[in-house]
Amino acid sequence: MVGLRRVLGFWEATLTGVGVILGAGIYALIGAAAGEAGNAVWLSMVMAAVVAGLTGLSYAELSSMLPKAGAEFTYADKAFGKKIAFLVGWLLLVVGVIAAAAVALGFGGYLHALAGTPVAGGAVLLVAASTAVLLAGVKESARLAIVFTLVEASGLLITLFAALPFLGSVDYFAMPAGVAGVLGAAALIFFAFIGFEDVSRLAEETRDAPKTIPRALLTAIAISTILYALVAVAAVSVLGSEALGASKAPLADVAFHALGPNGFLVLGFIALFSTSNTVLMVQLAAARVLYGMSRGRAMPSFLGIVHSKTRVPWVATIAIGVFAALFALVEKISVVADLTNFAIFIVFIIVNLAVIKLRHSAPGLPRPFKTPLSIGWLPVLPALGVVSCAVLLASLGADIIVGGFLVVLAGACLDFFMEAKHGPTRWVEEHAKHLLISLRTKRFR
Repeated sequence: MVGLRRVLGFWEATLTGVGVILGAGIYALIGAAAGEAGNAVWLSMVMAAVVAGLTGLSYAELSSMLPKAGAEFTYADKAFGKKIAFLVGWLLLVVGVIAAAAVALGFGGYLHALAGTPVAGGAVLLVAASTAVLLAGVKESARLAIVFTLVEASGLLITLFAALPFLGSVDYFAMPAGVAGVLGAAALIFFAFIGFEDVSRLAEETRDAPKTIPRALLTAIAISTILYALVAVAAVSVLGSEALGASKAPLADVAFHALGPNGFLVLGFIALFSTSNTVLMVQLAAARVLYGMSRGRAMPSFLGIVHSKTRVPWVATIAIGVFAALFALVEKISVVADLTNFAIFIVFIIVNLAVIKLRHSAPGLPRPFKTPLSIGWLPVLPALGVVSCAVLLASLGADIIVGGFLVVLAGACLDFFMEAKHGPTRWVEEHAKHLLISLRTKRFR
């Protein structure tokens, strides 16, 4: 069977991660977060970054041990078996499809404001264009993502520049809703950090993956955290948390207030690049999850077919694009960020627990990167990652938690149906075989 091609280096993997992290989340959610946290929204950013960093260290260790495209699916498989692995894969597929659709609708909204096109039509057009780019090859996708990353990062830099005359104009520790508001905002704004884990899914397409992926992943989190905190301070300096919280285009309104109508147009145009980049990277990651599950026989085998020339899992890529386009036609995205966060928090808890479990059950496995600070075999930081994700999960609304558990239940039903239809599989043994081959190889091809 044709495999994936290792063509990505450190900076390509890092900027791919930065690109998806710096995507539509910060452009859309900083207003809602400021409405909850007040001027201390920057503190919510830092809290969310700490949770991302703790879990990022777990991803770094696991990706160095198991550099596979399936990433979380593979980690859960190795640590807990096929049931939990399927649940993880299912949640990530749901996140990928819904998040891609939601951000595409954000693109459609900006395009409608600038050109008057239908929102859903613009969203479907973006998903189709993104799918076409992904089918061309991962190298081409990564290069385009780097260009888009530079454009969207420029939008954040413009925001910082515009805010310079306003710095110091507000109390940056003002919390109208107290600590609970800051925590709630951290849970919400965590959506803007989603994406660092996507770097681990490029492991089979990255050179010297056991060393490159952990460094790229942690570097992407660090760069994004610095930019986010600075932008949060800049935004509340210009508008204040109340006006920022009421805005539907927060950063564009910041630019309008500081630079005038031209500033609004520039930030609106940059937002098109930002949303495009996010959709591209989310579809890329979701397709790799579907590919990994197919190769692990948790999904139909045809979804794991790789194109002989482009080395792209083309069937999985098209499938993700089709479902994302269908969800985009619904046009209801009000709870998407929190529902996505629910699924991601569950996945991150499992990833952190996988590090703890494998430290105990497989202490002898080579770990090119190892998370620091341990008490005996118990790694402290992954344990803190579990607790921090659980705290933010509990900060979500009751309706979101109920909806999230319904998604989990749907995945369990799908797993039961597939097992009843196809019978038991041997994909755990197959993955163990591939793992042993990889660990015996000094250099990954």
